[in-house]
Amino acid sequence: MNRKDAFEILKKYVKSDSLIKHSLAVEAGMLGYGELLKEDVEKWGITGLTHDIDFEMYPNEHPFKGEEILRNEGFQEDIIYAVKGHADFTGTERVSNLDKALYAVDELGSFIVACALVRPSRSFDDLEVKSVKKKIKDKAFAKAVNRDIIKKAAEEFGIELSTHIENMIGFLRKREAQLKEQGYSLLD
Repeated sequence: MNRKDAFEILKKYVKSDSLIKHSLAVEAGMLGYGELLKEDVEKWGITGLTHDIDFEMYPNEHPFKGEEILRNEGFQEDIIYAVKGHADFTGTERVSNLDKALYAVDELGSFIVACALVRPSRSFDDLEVKSVKKKIKDKAFAKAVNRDIIKKAAEEFGIELSTHIENMIGFLRKREAQLKEQGYSLLD
């Protein structure tokens, strides 16, 4: 499975622009951590890209239906396992770095995008860790984001929260430039 094929498969199941952007944001974080940890970068990116493949069509069966879709579409078992494990309620133990990274990147990726969107620049370029941490404390901002999961996930991944936020800002900044070249944006 390559990224191009994975993206085409994702688009069969996801039509919502906001869910595509979320998937691209999580992909950005996974690509960054895959590179940082010297892992299979393409596999890590594909895992992030497809982690919510079932959410739009089967919200009440997420991520279990995603597990089925990915298996039927020929994805690797470690990707499928990580996707199942990114939701606490599945009871799936996060064992590998792939599993833990996906869990850590999922909530924080979209939260950082939201932080960038409320800045006057509407950009990652001038977004700082302290601004994101301030928004984490503001319960009225991005109410749907579970702050406890952001903290728990960083801890499980073995990374200090400030470092994780800094990494994610950098990963999103880099990926946004690449996506713009391909006609996509996380911030438009």
